[in-house]
Amino acid sequence: MRTGRVWMGDKRPYLRQRGFTIIELLVVIAIISMLMAILVPSLSKIKRQAGSLLGASRQRQTTGSLSVFAFDHDDWFPDSVATIGSASNWNWQEPMMLTGYRARSPRLHRSMGEYLAEYIEDASMLYCPNAPQKYKYLQDVWEAGDTWDNPETGPQLDPASGTYCFFWGYMGYLEPSGRLFRGPTRSHDSGRSLMISDYFGFDHHRSRLSFASCEKIKGSSVAPGTPLSSAFWARRQEEEDLTKDDLQLCLNAAFADGHVEKYSPQDTMTMRVIWKVDTAEPYPPGLGPGEFFLPQLSSR
Repeated sequence: MRTGRVWMGDKRPYLRQRGFTIIELLVVIAIISMLMAILVPSLSKIKRQAGSLLGASRQRQTTGSLSVFAFDHDDWFPDSVATIGSASNWNWQEPMMLTGYRARSPRLHRSMGEYLAEYIEDASMLYCPNAPQKYKYLQDVWEAGDTWDNPETGPQLDPASGTYCFFWGYMGYLEPSGRLFRGPTRSHDSGRSLMISDYFGFDHHRSRLSFASCEKIKGSSVAPGTPLSSAFWARRQEEEDLTKDDLQLCLNAAFADGHVEKYSPQDTMTMRVIWKVDTAEPYPPGLGPGEFFLPQLSSR
């Protein structure tokens, strides 16, 4: 006979299971929330940095493809497709154009893809990875070339614009100096000339009185894409007296000699799109594609 304890034979004492109390659950939820608050911004920053590195690689490879094109075409880069109108009745358009409204003449193409599809097969090379949404017809635009006709807009030849600015063969009006920006036309004399940059501008016709970029701006929202154009990030100026120098952006630009450099809003100059080609008069404020901020590096 055993004393001092209850003999249960082969049966073990029943152990009562104890669950979490409401207070304990709230503490766990609070800890998880704090960890997420710490980790999510860091993960977002890492994602943007990775996108920036990928974007720099895409710009570098695109510039290399343009050099190969020039080698095959007596040292000439393709003509810019960022125009609207034809014959003598034409003007420049925003430098993000992948396909223009129409060709200036029968000798020129209206589509960048018509020039470069043989050298760049994947149109994603021409898209900023940090842009909010990918243009759903990007590859279709590229492969269709001069015959691009958007299925959402009826039987007509449509333009299409992307998220990078393409500057070879392009001309713009620099403020406040009144000088002209001239993109490179030939590879042998282009040197450190600007070829491609991330889009960064102000007062675009799809986001009036807003700063806009394919790279995310702090406090921005999405300016949605259209059947003819890609989405980008936009932050309205409003009463904040916000300037481009207040924005925390890290942008990429590729140059004709093959290198890519990073630049900030403080390192930019203002370019306007030329409205009247014969006098180089730009679109007035509030009309057209707005201002484009180019890296100061391009003026070297």
